Amino acid sequence: MKAGGVEAGEVARASVARSGVNKGVAVLDFILRIVAFICTLGSAIAMGTTDETLPFFTRFIRFRAKYDDLPTFTFFVVANSVVGAYLVLSLPLSIFHIMRSAAQNSRIVLVIFDVAMLALLTAGASASAAIVYLAHKGNTKANWFSICQQFNSFCERISGSLIGSFGGVVVLMLLILLSAIALSRR
Repeated sequence: MKAGGVEAGEVARASVARSGVNKGVAVLDFILRIVAFICTLGSAIAMGTTDETLPFFTRFIRFRAKYDDLPTFTFFVVANSVVGAYLVLSLPLSIFHIMRSAAQNSRIVLVIFDVAMLALLTAGASASAAIVYLAHKGNTKANWFSICQQFNSFCERISGSLIGSFGGVVVLMLLILLSAIALSRR
């Protein structure tokens, strides 16, 4: 009889410990979603408000660099905005996981959508990274000159927005790993 009572007590303690760890994982999930939202929103705003105009010879002839001159940067802004909206919409589900850390089906749904948003964000950031590289270095074989020597502010802002977006990519990867850990503990 004592052996059975001891086993039941150990199982109960293990269950309470597992529940505490799962709640901690859920709280970390919530915090990381907020961080990822800030990264993607900041990136979308920084890129979407990028605009620089340089005078050329006279006041009437000017060169202008704006984010929507390149479709890649427009895709970047849209991708970051969609992922940011998804992250805000996923916060209530993340709060639900804090309250009920044993929920599995909703966590699986979040993992599926997290992976899709990771793919979208990675596509937008990677495509824009190629254009930013060309803006900084140019390509002499294709006669594309670097524009960052003239448009300093423009290049600083688009580079900064890339950093925020790739930060969001890393946080989304962490979210997927956290969800996988939470699901594997069941």
